[in-house]
Amino acid sequence: MATSDTQHRKPRRASIQKGAALVSIVFLLVGVAGFIPGITANYSALRFAGHHSEAQLFGYFQISVLHNVVHLLFGVAGLLLARTALGARNFLLYGGLAYAVLFFYGILIEYQSSANVVPFDDADNALHFALAVGMLVLSFLLDRGPDWRDVVVEGKASV
Repeated sequence: MATSDTQHRKPRRASIQKGAALVSIVFLLVGVAGFIPGITANYSALRFAGHHSEAQLFGYFQISVLHNVVHLLFGVAGLLLARTALGARNFLLYGGLAYAVLFFYGILIEYQSSANVVPFDDADNALHFALAVGMLVLSFLLDRGPDWRDVVVEGKASV
């Protein structure tokens, strides 16, 4: 009984899927790192939420438990969405837009106010801006890349 070569090959992943998976893994690593003393400075000052949390990831980015959990959830969502090219594109596009909103929110609020729940500071705002630009650029650069058509979608090769 002969089997075709295509029955044993794994479906190819589009560049956008690989890019989204990589971004997702970074979010997961950052989320985990926020719970590790030493990587997180002032770990004993880590609070659930709000600007009163004085813990700083890498000694630079103000974080809270909520902030870390958001990174972890974002990473998991990205990995799940990266299973398809369309999901990966949507993760990068809408995730980039979400980080753009977080950037603007962060520059509009007063850091010592109760509206600073996540918490945000200047370093977080700069990072949110970079994430927004990076994810949006990836969503456009990797969208419909040269290997997009060769990706197997739902068991059938797309054309």
